Amino acid sequence: MSPVVADPPSTLPELLRIDWRQLTGPTSASAPFTPALLDRLPGPARRWLAHSIAPGTPLRRVAVFRQHGEIKVGRWQRYEADWMLAPPDGFIWAATTHLGPVFIRGFDRYTRGSGQMRWGLFGRIPLLSAQGPDVTRSALGRLLGELCFVPAAALSPLVSWEHLDDRRTTACIDAGGQTHRVTLTVADSGRLERVDLPRWGNPDGREFREHTFTAVMDGREATYDGFTIPLGCRAGWWHCPDGCAKEEFIRFALDHASYR
Repeated sequence: MSPVVADPPSTLPELLRIDWRQLTGPTSASAPFTPALLDRLPGPARRWLAHSIAPGTPLRRVAVFRQHGEIKVGRWQRYEADWMLAPPDGFIWAATTHLGPVFIRGFDRYTRGSGQMRWGLFGRIPLLSAQGPDVTRSALGRLLGELCFVPAAALSPLVSWEHLDDRRTTACIDAGGQTHRVTLTVADSGRLERVDLPRWGNPDGREFREHTFTAVMDGREATYDGFTIPLGCRAGWWHCPDGCAKEEFIRFALDHASYR
């Protein structure tokens, strides 16, 4: 098991290392969790949060993870990543994948109100670089969809809840000047099963627009610092009603997590 990286990875540009340090500062006034905080939430949201946060746990809304998995870039490639997550303020995902003796290193991020991705051979020879309004909007959607890995963030004043049915509830999150809708499917036990959201992107290679993005949890869980979170997940655009993609493009597992 690889240890979680609390400090910013040295492979990141200096500005992103500054972002990492700023975003991973301790949550201010992180009051302890009590079940009474859930009284007005829809049933599925109550079950999920009661399952995910142990009574008395400080409501820390920042996390750092060590992650490994497979990502589909033409074909499936193994990768390892350090990931910091502070919804709705930002995330940085710094990863390395290998093509035989060649490695590709880079990052995706949403910080300072903008999104960016940059990847290169050996971390130096440019392969992919993208930013701008479309990338920012897509990165913000990713950040809010990953709220489920920081359960205390679901209790932020920026989040309201809508009841759909006995198993599904929608988090309505105010961020980036608009309200984003993230739908959670929750088992009777409170375990999170699935996340769906309309996310800005162009998985069909055409113009950017909203498509359904889906993450399915594999049923494994672990508890870190009082938070019980999914350990494994696969995600992609493959549940799009318009058939914009036909399969997932990432599968990952968490090695460790730390909340602050």
